[in-house]
Amino acid sequence: MCGRFVSARKRAELLEEFAVQRDAVPAERAADYADYNVAPTKRIYTVLDHKDERELRLVRWGLVPFWAKDVKGGSRLINARAETVAVKPAFRAAFAKRRCLIPADGYYEWQTEPDSKVKQPFYIYRTDGGILAFAGLYELWKNPEVPDDHEDAWYWSATIITTDATDEIGKIHDRTPMVVAPGAWEEWLDPANAEKDHLLAAMHPAVSSGPGGLAVRRISTEVNSVRNNGSSLIEPLAG
Repeated sequence: MCGRFVSARKRAELLEEFAVQRDAVPAERAADYADYNVAPTKRIYTVLDHKDERELRLVRWGLVPFWAKDVKGGSRLINARAETVAVKPAFRAAFAKRRCLIPADGYYEWQTEPDSKVKQPFYIYRTDGGILAFAGLYELWKNPEVPDDHEDAWYWSATIITTDATDEIGKIHDRTPMVVAPGAWEEWLDPANAEKDHLLAAMHPAVSSGPGGLAVRRISTEVNSVRNNGSSLIEPLAG
């Protein structure tokens, strides 16, 4: 993944789709906001199990390990490789007990055109209009400068797990997000589940074939700037 995706579903839809028991989205984000250009360090929707309930929560995209000295390095950990996620120091603790789902309507990749050398953006989405449930990890970093009960005591962050892209998507970019099918959501989210092999098997690459397969369309370079937003970003490129 190059690091951008679309989060345009209404919060009520996410609550229903993922059978959420507790809505932990803060009051200031109560109004629905469709983001067609989600970039690293933005606050993103995540579905996770917290205190024995399935919860919808906003966290920062870019994981900050609990042992980090500060939160500055989060922007570098927006993705975790599926091949090493269970053992790499930055992710292994979160993989063991802090797994989440990250809802997305689609995501962006860029491919360098051989003739012009221009980076052409593409929008990748499910052909059936369904939601993508990215396999993710979340982490809590404790701010040592404030008490535990302070509103800024805990910094919530997340990362998206990726793997090699081996189908048509791989012709655009060599990495693709891992997704979790609805039948595996409970197993994936359960913090008490320590079966490493089962957890790794619960994830699958987002691919272009089969049920929920992906489609690709060329789009305008307007998406290149994080300042641009709106549904026009995912419209097919004319011509």
